[in-house]
Amino acid sequence: MELVKAALAEALRLLRLQVPPSSLQESGTPAPPGDSLAAPPGLPPTCTPSLVSRGTQTETEVELKSSPGPPGLSNGPSAPQGASEEPSGTQSEGGGSSSSGAGSPGPPGILRPLQPPQRADTPRRNSSSSSSPSERPRQKLSRKAISSANLLVRTGSTESRGGKDPLSSPGGPGSRRSNYNLEGISVKMFLRGRPITMYIPSGIRSLEELPSGPPPETLSLDWVYGYRGRDSRSNLFVLRSGEVVYFIACVVVLYRPGGGPGGPGGGGQRHYRGHTDCVRCLAVHPDGIRVASGQTAGVDKDGKPLQPVVHIWDSETLLKLQEIGLGAFERGVGALAFSAADQGAFLCVVDDSNEHMLSVWDCSRGMKLAEIKSTNDSVLAVGFNPRDSSCIVTSGKSHVHFWNWSGGIGVPGNGTLTRKQGVFGKYKKPKFIPCFVFLPDGDILTGDSEGNILTWGRSPSDSKTPGRGGAKETYGIVAQAHAHEGSIFALCLRRDGTVLSGGGRDRRLVQWGPGLVALQEAEIPEHFGAVRAIAEGPGSELLVGTTKNALLRGDLAQGFSPVIQGHTDELWGLCTHPSQNRFLTCGHDRQLCLWDGESHALAWSIDLKETGLCADFHPSGAVVAVGLNTGRWLVLDTETREIVSDVIDGNEQLSVVRYSPDGLYLAIGSHDNVIYIYSVSSDGAKSSRFGRCMGHSSFITHLDWSKDGNFIMSNSGDYEILYWDVAGGCKQLKNRYESRDREWATYTCVLGFHVYGVWPDGSDGTDINSLCRSHNERVVAVADDFCKVHLFQYPCARAKAPSRMYGGHGSHVTSVRFTHDDSHLISLGGKDASIFQWRVLGAGGAGPAPATPSRTPSLSPASSLDV
Repeated sequence: MELVKAALAEALRLLRLQVPPSSLQESGTPAPPGDSLAAPPGLPPTCTPSLVSRGTQTETEVELKSSPGPPGLSNGPSAPQGASEEPSGTQSEGGGSSSSGAGSPGPPGILRPLQPPQRADTPRRNSSSSSSPSERPRQKLSRKAISSANLLVRTGSTESRGGKDPLSSPGGPGSRRSNYNLEGISVKMFLRGRPITMYIPSGIRSLEELPSGPPPETLSLDWVYGYRGRDSRSNLFVLRSGEVVYFIACVVVLYRPGGGPGGPGGGGQRHYRGHTDCVRCLAVHPDGIRVASGQTAGVDKDGKPLQPVVHIWDSETLLKLQEIGLGAFERGVGALAFSAADQGAFLCVVDDSNEHMLSVWDCSRGMKLAEIKSTNDSVLAVGFNPRDSSCIVTSGKSHVHFWNWSGGIGVPGNGTLTRKQGVFGKYKKPKFIPCFVFLPDGDILTGDSEGNILTWGRSPSDSKTPGRGGAKETYGIVAQAHAHEGSIFALCLRRDGTVLSGGGRDRRLVQWGPGLVALQEAEIPEHFGAVRAIAEGPGSELLVGTTKNALLRGDLAQGFSPVIQGHTDELWGLCTHPSQNRFLTCGHDRQLCLWDGESHALAWSIDLKETGLCADFHPSGAVVAVGLNTGRWLVLDTETREIVSDVIDGNEQLSVVRYSPDGLYLAIGSHDNVIYIYSVSSDGAKSSRFGRCMGHSSFITHLDWSKDGNFIMSNSGDYEILYWDVAGGCKQLKNRYESRDREWATYTCVLGFHVYGVWPDGSDGTDINSLCRSHNERVVAVADDFCKVHLFQYPCARAKAPSRMYGGHGSHVTSVRFTHDDSHLISLGGKDASIFQWRVLGAGGAGPAPATPSRTPSLSPASSLDV
């Protein structure tokens, strides 16, 4: 039956293209009044056809004024008399369908299909006919056969479709296919087999006239906020150039401090972006220029594994020199170290497999020289003896291992590694030994989870453990000093021969002289967390990485202040200031942070006590609203940071808060399927409940206000697009067709005619997390579930639109927003807790080469990026 209906629609379309308007009226037949149309052959003249977008084909719905007609032409139950109707006959733009009421005309002025002349012998269903009742089914079947034949002929020719893509049927309820149906009044796409109807604005005569191709604008990574100190080690070094090198997400950051310690903003950043997944560890070559960085394993958008690998790259040119171990490591690279005695000719790698494989590689040729299973316990640190590259030390959970490497130089895989286990003897065996350092006299210091520094001295040569050049010495504990309360996370040998230790629980930095005599100490403020890593800068300057993802700069005498700060858990909430280059973020770490995009510094932060999920500035910029995961929302003064309003709406999490463009209303979208509307005072400090928008059948995901501040467009978790008349009493607009020309102050809804082209083919409805149109309405930025940020032209109303794609995040990108002047784009990483600030470059502007355009239906794996 669906095929027959589709055939009728196609026959009507072909006829109105071929028959001249003069043929619409027969000789002696009066013209139909107004916009009414003559009936096609086989149908009574009292019928009024209207085009209805339905499924993946367009049907011609025939409505009888005096008779309901045969069941085969019915389009569902009739609507109640007087009910508001829309031309597509859908209950909601993302929901199920219902029929138009009897005699309901199509949208005026959009489609007036031309009708063929009536034949003299055409039977009229509403009048007497010479055909007997037994002959009528035969005539009906004959018409069906002709229409079906016409449909098959059309299907074989793409020219008759105006060059459009072939139409295909939607997938089943669990399908990931995303199909598009293009018609004169609406566009219908499918997510997980569910139809989503979007009406074409009246000003667009053809989809072909819309812009195609990627936008002329490009993005250049300007600044990365954050540092991965919460769960990683070997993550902070100073290069020969004076730049500080560290990592977060898939980016290795080279930061040059500017001004005095703790000066606002200061310095600049460069970025190595060759990795396809999160970086886990670093090592700096003895020349102070080359850097080795190891990444974890991952998967691309199709579920194919991305293998862990080590990159050796030049910090001056940011060019990759060597790729080591592709396919040789499991899960990820846990620890790295260059040899020092032979000018960094070798690289030692420990992976994150169950056996924590220890391997030695020739850096220049990328060859593996030796490999061995180290231990089933976690390995936290590895290093070559700076005086003898045949001696390697590893430490981790309940162990210190001393390795002798022999043979195999220049011969792949022929080297051997033999192990001597450190014996604690009369000393208490700690649970973890996170760090160690080699002293100039050859001794080794280890820091452990008991807060002790153990000195391991050399013992006489052991002939049973031969190495390169003969028997090798072993190590035993010769001294112990209790240095910290709680674990010791970092040890650093300074240029003057003293040693620095960093404590976990006590957050102390202590400088030790010969014989482990404490010389000087300083305490890190509690809100920065424990010491994770220590690096020595110029003079007495020190760089300290902390477990709360902050990078501090200072010295032991004057203390430390932050130069890089970041969140420590998954991020979701983001909003940009309406008139300044500032933005606000919040997430699962319960911190609300205001960032200055000019100085690249944290302006202030407060503890929300609960998870923050969404935020929005009042148009005045004086206050900001923040939605929490408990149904509670706050309004804060951006200058004093005081809470001026504290309200609870329901007990479900809030997913979106949005002020109207005039600042008179505040809309709050909740997971209880309701949009709460509040009227707001002129300064934004006071609010009162105005009404509730109820009608969604799933949780609210996105919403936008119209430019006049009277209407709302909203999306929900089941892919609905609904419209609301807020000024008229928070009423749902049943006729969504009437909202097709409405202008929106912002565009963050991920479903809508102007942005449906951003969806990749095969989407399951969750692949796009956030979307934002620029204020100049030229481009739209998209955050997807595959760690990418995309830039499309706006409007993006062509299926499978091409985009510019940018990588760097190591987790799903949760939100994107343009700054007030569209000079920058801010993007949030989810689990990687990173914040990227991108500079928006116009067509022909200065900056790096633009990204290679990538068509969204086939998102490339991260390895195929990049700008």
